[in-house]
Amino acid sequence: MLEIHDRLPHSNAPDVDPAEITLTLAFDARQRSRQRVVLDDGTERALLLPRGTTLRDGDRLRDAGGMIVRVRAAPETVSVACTADRHLLVRAAYHLGNRHVPLQIDTDSLRYRHDHVLDAMVEGLGLTVRCEQAPFEPESGAYATGGHGHAHTHHGAA
Repeated sequence: MLEIHDRLPHSNAPDVDPAEITLTLAFDARQRSRQRVVLDDGTERALLLPRGTTLRDGDRLRDAGGMIVRVRAAPETVSVACTADRHLLVRAAYHLGNRHVPLQIDTDSLRYRHDHVLDAMVEGLGLTVRCEQAPFEPESGAYATGGHGHAHTHHGAA
């Protein structure tokens, strides 16, 4: 089985070339750096990336044979909380973040893994919530550096 070790620099190419091989994974699978995967064409690969790597929609990988593989975020069951009121949107993001919920933030909506308890909380804040199948691409977090780990500065007396 061929192995994938390389993550290529980000490309500005907007679409996938029809001849390009793709790998479609849900968010949980895109957070695992070592796993057996099945490409969209049905072939298997061993994904062996540096620990802590999180793959994002559009990332490009190269297998040991030189084949380029484009990562795609798989549709999954998510809740989409919408409002035109920016204050309500920020309040909902605060409350979800306070519960350490992975959260995708758009200009007028929040997206998170579907959970009826969280839906009720967000609706109680005044947002409209719907359940749908869609790719999930949450924020990487304050300390993430391109999905490769974390970096911050420690201040204090020496």
